Amino acid sequence: MRNRSIKYFDRYKKYFGLFGIIMCLLFVFSGCQTTSKTQLYILAAASLIDVCTELEQIYEAEHQQVDLIFLYGGSGTLQVQIEEGAPADLFISAAEKQMNELAQKDLIQTQTRVDLLKNKVVLIVPKEMDGIITSFEDLLKPQVKKIGLGEPGSVPVGQYSEEIFTSLGIFAQIKDKVIYGNDVRAVLTWVESQEVDCGVVYQTDAIFSDKVKIVCEAPKGSCKEVIYPAAVLKHSKHQQQAKDFLEFLKSDKGIETFQQYGFLSGNET
Repeated sequence: MRNRSIKYFDRYKKYFGLFGIIMCLLFVFSGCQTTSKTQLYILAAASLIDVCTELEQIYEAEHQQVDLIFLYGGSGTLQVQIEEGAPADLFISAAEKQMNELAQKDLIQTQTRVDLLKNKVVLIVPKEMDGIITSFEDLLKPQVKKIGLGEPGSVPVGQYSEEIFTSLGIFAQIKDKVIYGNDVRAVLTWVESQEVDCGVVYQTDAIFSDKVKIVCEAPKGSCKEVIYPAAVLKHSKHQQQAKDFLEFLKSDKGIETFQQYGFLSGNET
């Protein structure tokens, strides 16, 4: 834009006095300012990729001065990025653990924190697979060689998975079969491509894939309730815009969109 302004000045300086030139330059630069957008960085759990792609389109169509930039990954990995000072305005985690730890380190605006969504943990297999696996306990069978799970240190679905297997008393017997992924979408991809015999993912990841089938949900009480908390980050440079976007996610329109992708509202039981 600076080069454009200089060319504008050279072309018209013989026609205008100094005042006219200054006014023209102000017009050019004010045009730059009015068309610039606020960039909001949203760090979100990988399981939100599909729904947030649609929410991004809806919101930007109604708020043309805002540019939403989503960064996805395992919630634990995103937590570390926030702690290390990565540019971010809003965090949506797939578990309370990561948000709790950020709160303890005074890195979130606690008054903005909300339990935005809920989800379910399910066991999936490739669609073409026969009935070898019908329950979590069936993973003990010798025919089951590879099990895809999220890395429990950084991926909430991996933490939930370990809770389930521990609750059922079979984790020690199946752990040598486990292959760990760096986010839930990696596990889904492995099952879709039949690189593993089964995997544990969220219901919302599985229901829109035509390459996998859901065997069963996690037994009731076998793991913590799957809650997605969201909060504005303390080091956000755009606090009000981040709060506005979070309000949109909490609105009827936002929640309705989440529900279309299989999520439950944080208020639902």
